[in-house]
Amino acid sequence: MNTDLIIIGAGPGGYRAAEYAARQGLQVVIVERSEVGGTCLNRGCIPTKAYVHSATLSEAVERRDRIVAQLRAGVEQLLSAPGITLLRGSARLTGPDTVELRSTPFTTRQSSNEFGSALAAPGVELEDGTTLEASHIMIATGSQPRMIRAEGIDTDPRVLTSTSLLELTELPRRLCIVGAGLIGMEMAGAFRRFGSEVTVVEYLKECLPMLDSDVAKRLRKLMERQGIRFQMKTAVTSVADIDADAILVATGRRPCTEGLGLETAGIALNAAGAIPVDDNMLAAPGIYAIGDVNGRQLLAHAAEMQGLHAVNHILGRKDSIRLDVMPSAIFTTPEAACVGPGEDQLKADGIAYRCRKAFWRANGKALSMDETEGLLKLFTDESGRLLGCHAFGAHAADIVQEVSALICLGTTLDQLRGMVHIHPTLSEVLTQAAWQE
Repeated sequence: MNTDLIIIGAGPGGYRAAEYAARQGLQVVIVERSEVGGTCLNRGCIPTKAYVHSATLSEAVERRDRIVAQLRAGVEQLLSAPGITLLRGSARLTGPDTVELRSTPFTTRQSSNEFGSALAAPGVELEDGTTLEASHIMIATGSQPRMIRAEGIDTDPRVLTSTSLLELTELPRRLCIVGAGLIGMEMAGAFRRFGSEVTVVEYLKECLPMLDSDVAKRLRKLMERQGIRFQMKTAVTSVADIDADAILVATGRRPCTEGLGLETAGIALNAAGAIPVDDNMLAAPGIYAIGDVNGRQLLAHAAEMQGLHAVNHILGRKDSIRLDVMPSAIFTTPEAACVGPGEDQLKADGIAYRCRKAFWRANGKALSMDETEGLLKLFTDESGRLLGCHAFGAHAADIVQEVSALICLGTTLDQLRGMVHIHPTLSEVLTQAAWQE
């Protein structure tokens, strides 16, 4: 079977690339061994947001199942468009332009705690050994939870990954979370609200290392007032020492590269176990790797934009996608977000900068919402060009997204000051920071 583009993995990067490539006239085959939507839709971003926005575990489970089923159906509909063939199975490279398929048992999840509908999943299941050939191959296999090295980690039934945590139907009275990154902090907030006693153990001196440390510290202190205990600068060497009913290990993720046959295409993994790529997402002539599997930015929206950029490269088109400007958000209560460097990184890199601050407590909309906790830090270079923004507070992600767009356009502080913002809105926090002398 010959086609223009083979995509391995139907997560956000893969399915968006398939949809875009097909609209540009390419014939696309996309191979998925499990549910379409990848980790983000089925075991990550979307299910966890259902937990973040629920008051009880039972409400979260019901909300999660409903939303995941609805969105998964939408992705399946998208992948049924003309020019796209969805194949069910695993894929392995057998050369620079060939892929061998192996059938994998695909059972649509049946029970409510397994996230979804019992409808038959669309797609064609092929026999083992079916070979596909294409001018271009795109690997979009994502990542999986990374476990720590600690005594008992593989045998203690209390140990959970972010995936197995979402399968719980009974609320643990005491939950210990190892890792104060994005996943750990979001689940800490959610399960504390559900009623669990939550303790977060972190090896580093501060939570959320992607955030400016001042912003991260203030958010952590707020979460402590919500009843979450933090043990910072603490290493876990044995899970037997942890006094908890459930232990979530949330210490990062690693690329899914097993069984891909990368060696047949001359691709060697880097020190982080990821597929190295150039700025066009090329891992080898004709072979692209996008999203978590290339280890650059483990974010669903990064995978999506990398996929679009790779398709444009296939088509010989230039684009204005700024993969160096990558906003991210942490959906704690309140939420946090950032784009560009924070103060710690600017100092470490020796970059001259100016920092301007604004607080939610001085914003009329925040006061009316009773959401007065929050800080925004806006960074500019010596010429006034916007460099970054780090914040926590209600709707911080929306405000940081605005700054992300402005950075992409090379906006200066003077230009931002000339942009009218609606009153009363939380976005006025940004203009408040901009007008600080």
